[in-house]
Amino acid sequence: MAETAQSESRKLLGRLRDTMADDRAGQTRLNEITRIIADSMNCEVCSIYLFRDTITLELCASEGLNAEAVHKTRLRMGEGLVGRVAERGSVINAADAPKEKGFRYMPETGEEIYSSFLGVPIQRLGQGLGVLVVQSKEKRKFTADEIYGVEVVAMVLAEMSELGAFIGEGEALKAPHQEAAVFKGTTAQEGFASGQVWLHEPRVVLTNLVSDEPEQEKERLHNALNELRTYAKGLLKRHGRVSGETLDVLEAYAMFVNSQGWIKRIESDIEKGLSAEAAVEKQQSVARARLAKAPDAYLRERLHDLDDMSNRLLRLLTGQGDYQTSEMPQKPILVASSIGPAELLDYGRKLNGIILEEGSVGSHATIIARAIGIPLLIHVDNITTEALNGDPILVDAEQELVHLRPDESVAQAFQDRMAMATQAQKRYAALRDKKAISQCNRKIEILMNAGLMVDLPNLKGSGAEGVGLFRTELQFLASQKMPRRAELSETYSRVMDAADGLSVVFLTLDIGSDKVLPYMNHVSEPNPALGWRAIRVGLDKRGILRMQLQALLRGAAGRPIAIMFPFITVPSEFYEARGEFEKVLQQERQLGHKIPEDIKIGAMLETPALAYAPDQFFQDVDFLSIGGNDLKQFFFAADRENEMVRKRYDILNTSYMRFLSHIVKRCDENNTKLSYCGEDAGKPLEAMALSAIGLNSLSMRAASIGPVKHLLMRTHLGELETFIEGICHSQHGSIRSDLTGYFAQNGTIV
Repeated sequence: MAETAQSESRKLLGRLRDTMADDRAGQTRLNEITRIIADSMNCEVCSIYLFRDTITLELCASEGLNAEAVHKTRLRMGEGLVGRVAERGSVINAADAPKEKGFRYMPETGEEIYSSFLGVPIQRLGQGLGVLVVQSKEKRKFTADEIYGVEVVAMVLAEMSELGAFIGEGEALKAPHQEAAVFKGTTAQEGFASGQVWLHEPRVVLTNLVSDEPEQEKERLHNALNELRTYAKGLLKRHGRVSGETLDVLEAYAMFVNSQGWIKRIESDIEKGLSAEAAVEKQQSVARARLAKAPDAYLRERLHDLDDMSNRLLRLLTGQGDYQTSEMPQKPILVASSIGPAELLDYGRKLNGIILEEGSVGSHATIIARAIGIPLLIHVDNITTEALNGDPILVDAEQELVHLRPDESVAQAFQDRMAMATQAQKRYAALRDKKAISQCNRKIEILMNAGLMVDLPNLKGSGAEGVGLFRTELQFLASQKMPRRAELSETYSRVMDAADGLSVVFLTLDIGSDKVLPYMNHVSEPNPALGWRAIRVGLDKRGILRMQLQALLRGAAGRPIAIMFPFITVPSEFYEARGEFEKVLQQERQLGHKIPEDIKIGAMLETPALAYAPDQFFQDVDFLSIGGNDLKQFFFAADRENEMVRKRYDILNTSYMRFLSHIVKRCDENNTKLSYCGEDAGKPLEAMALSAIGLNSLSMRAASIGPVKHLLMRTHLGELETFIEGICHSQHGSIRSDLTGYFAQNGTIV
């Protein structure tokens, strides 16, 4: 029976292959495909529904239903059995469809005489493209072999649709990737960029989907697997930085290329008529669908590792393996599904902008993009399937838009906006050497955030008075193994050399939550943002904490140094961490290493709890820095990685303003130096509000310093403070519109 099923499957795929090779118009071929499937499966009906937009399915071809219904019948996602298949991304097999939950009768199709229903999603790597349906008058459930056959056909259709075979209202075949397109995304790093598309890893295009020679295809598969195993062994042996791969990827290679279950499933698909590459992609899609539904965010992030391994195997099979040798355009805009921190660092400052289909506002890629100052948009759906290397593209991270192959008028308007921004930056450059002093003669310390050596050249030219936050975790995230103490010491020494006498505040290792080190055992947590992270990891892994503290002292080599512990929630955590520093300090003295005469130990205030610590803590800590990104999310109970809630809450909310004023008051009473570090410190309007309520030190990315300093020097902070106090006592909600109106009345546009 199994051999018979395989033979029938190969016959069906063979007939489809001939049809796909036909040069007739797209609709004609689609009609022929439905006829072949219905005939091969002895069913009266075969129908193909494709998405017209993100929520609407359209009947695009049918054998058996009324011809007049084609391109007229439409369903919304979740509507009827077809809509449920699309929504769930899984098969519905019903012996008596009209009695099935969710059934919707569509009289124009004439389908009321058909009882059995089999609906299979048409999707490619998790992206829904449509639904393939077969129906018959007989009341029966379809067999496992029949379901498999329809799933394979759906995969073949997905490849055809991906290549642009059926576009438009029943139109003939149309060449894809030619028209202008606009995509919506989410801003992770502000800015504008224009250039040409550079696909981080171009999609593997499958042209050979079916084969009549299963043994030959299995031989091709095993040859490619052996080549991949050799490659993986070489990487594992070196454990070096090869193509930016992380250790997780190497482990994924080892797991997949040696998994007999995975290989047998691919071989089974080949025996039923698929080519080796089509069978690999089918299993990739199955595994990807399972991982995408995993409740554990860490497992979902392993999609990148799975895709990397599968794509390398597909490139070996298809001969599309030399994409990295292509010449990068002059103004590259990186387009990718996702990208790891080491891979992004490999590109460095070569990129003009970054566009990702996945990612989050706190991801590793986002952190590095901010550090380098590259405009970044995330959650830009389907961009990798539309863009081709070299396509002209515009990134507007202010309005959260991507213009692919823009027409002349759009391109000109965009260039005008970029020119205006450039002129503004030139004006800000004139303020570089001036102190940030307000109209009422209040001095605000403007500091720069950093995390990479590439940030430091910006320090002198930015007008910053020092580095208010140097994120040390990026060196750990960008490495395939735990960095050695000597390596870290050298890095910290070079940071201080580059600062050339300006102050640098080093934040100790801030990992956990969204920052997972590839070489540490992952701890699955229901809510990692509230879990084992930052100083909690440091106090549980004291060897790592001490090693980093030693590296910081040795890197300083006697120069003044400021060290800050992250995510201090209760005073005891600070005292424990400082106690570890005292032990390291004593040990370094005994070893004869040069010890700085000026050492300051501070804490990052990122949870409301620390704001209510006893006065003694405020007196014992050398300085505090408000970590605005985390503090805001915990104050409002709004996950900053959750796009549905993170934008609902405003830093300029009166409750948050009062809370920050409380922290300022506590620090003033105890003579504790206080700064504010976070995205909002670099936004001019927010920066003015923070300065007005008493935050005299702000740390931000280099590109924000000019605009903030420019507005600050034109603002009377005393008057603004009185204005804000009045609003906070008389109303609730955001004061954003009030502040905007205040500056407009004073002739200033923010």
